[in-house]
Amino acid sequence: MATFSEKVDRLNSLVKLAETNYNVALSKAASAGTRVPVRHKCFICYHGADIDGVTKFVEDFSSVFIPRVLGASESDHFDDPVNSTVTEYIKSTIGSKYLSDSSVTILYVGKCTWSRKFVDWELSSTLRNDPINKRSGLMAITPSDRSSNRLPDRFGDNYDPADVSKKYARYYYYPKSTTELQNWIEDAYSTRDARAKYIVNSRDLRVLDTRC
Repeated sequence: MATFSEKVDRLNSLVKLAETNYNVALSKAASAGTRVPVRHKCFICYHGADIDGVTKFVEDFSSVFIPRVLGASESDHFDDPVNSTVTEYIKSTIGSKYLSDSSVTILYVGKCTWSRKFVDWELSSTLRNDPINKRSGLMAITPSDRSSNRLPDRFGDNYDPADVSKKYARYYYYPKSTTELQNWIEDAYSTRDARAKYIVNSRDLRVLDTRC
């Protein structure tokens, strides 16, 4: 059985391959005088326990988007967000270090995703907008078995299945096709400004992981 480190290496190799394949497709299209559909750079926000599912997602759909998967971790040595100064530093650092190279955040909703502080911090940074770190579109997907797990509180602040028209985020069952996912990503990307008025990002950053 592969170790977690080996799984991370495999996922990172798939990420690099996805970008390489897109660049090759762009080059071939330019030579042929044709065009290929735009593939947006999407940061996948996930709990490490779900790395197998995230890897499958990238394998299934990397022809649709360019994945970014490396997120915040204990190796960043962040202080817990005990005041507004620390909170702003965390949001800004995560935004510039992990999210600046993407325009859409895809939340992979595993069983315990809701309980992780780094997931909360990445979602908060996704919704943040300033001259350096522009906000990203926000969407979530279930695992491939379509299990509906608890949503992180901050995502729930921005999603309401009863009236999605007045919320910023969208939540979907695992895509059935590349076209379906492509449409979801394009929606999240193209409506970042139009739906910005519905963003709710006032919740304090999660200080600790919660037992799941």
